[in-house]
Amino acid sequence: MRKYLIFTILTFFFASCIKDDEPQFSNTVEGNFDALWHIIDTRYCFLDYKNINWDSIKTVYQPRLPQVRTKYQLFDLFAQMLAELKDGHVNLYSEFDVSRYWKWYTDYPANFSSSIIYNEKYLGENYRIAGGLRYAKIADGQVGYIYYGSFSNGFTVANIASIFQQFADCKGIIIDVRNNGGGTVTYAETLATYFFETDQTTGYIYHKTGNGHSDFSEPLPVITKANFQWKSKVAVLTNRMSFSATNDFVCRMQYAPYAIIVGDRTGGGGGLPFSSELPIGWSVRFSASPMTDRDGNQIENGIDPTIKIDMDTADNQNDAIIDRAVEEILR
Repeated sequence: MRKYLIFTILTFFFASCIKDDEPQFSNTVEGNFDALWHIIDTRYCFLDYKNINWDSIKTVYQPRLPQVRTKYQLFDLFAQMLAELKDGHVNLYSEFDVSRYWKWYTDYPANFSSSIIYNEKYLGENYRIAGGLRYAKIADGQVGYIYYGSFSNGFTVANIASIFQQFADCKGIIIDVRNNGGGTVTYAETLATYFFETDQTTGYIYHKTGNGHSDFSEPLPVITKANFQWKSKVAVLTNRMSFSATNDFVCRMQYAPYAIIVGDRTGGGGGLPFSSELPIGWSVRFSASPMTDRDGNQIENGIDPTIKIDMDTADNQNDAIIDRAVEEILR
């Protein structure tokens, strides 16, 4: 119920920010272009932060409109223009395709191998599953290892209690969220609460208040509640594909009292996404509300780990990031 309430509040907030005199656009090639350009110009939240000159981008793409003959060509032109934002949260949805920007992670080392984490040194074949979490003891039973591949896959209080009970005699646990592209922020928030002794402000969120690129509200605190149940060391493993809700989880966990972040910089995705519709009926999703850590640093481009380490691509048996986390826990 809580996540639906938040969605309702945010929907109301954005709706209240849209003026009654918003321009209307025709369902033509030019009208749809103007509508898309206007949506990003007035509602996308990172134009100034990323130093993007949206007016200049218009002068590049608008002259290409006379060459557009089909809806497929129009879609591809719009997709290319949106890719200038370099944002994994920006997508154009049509009945025949979804545009996406992938360079936020493809230009970086993978730092993850599913075949390695399922070998006998780590999860093996006889791992347990609790909700969306897969777990097993590693390092001769001294460390609990959890792989969480998607925050779209939920878990219950009973799931977490069972995992912690299984790991009660361990010296620490590893939560591996590499290649976790996000999902439901509520799960990210809830999982983090198990590692906090007191309620803490772990970040801030801003909302657009006008059409200007930097028209934002005062910062609203993001609170991570305390539901302290694991009172020993915890290492969170990250790579560039740790994105969106996973980025939010890592942002929270960097302030947990016994936590360290090990691996590569996260993929970011620190803007709360929102959607709008073009006259043609296509939907455009974009980052609408920027989020920062509690020191005011933007997390759109990712969060640096406590310990930076890359995997050895020539080694198909050992995961250097897991091994370093184990070393830190057993130290």
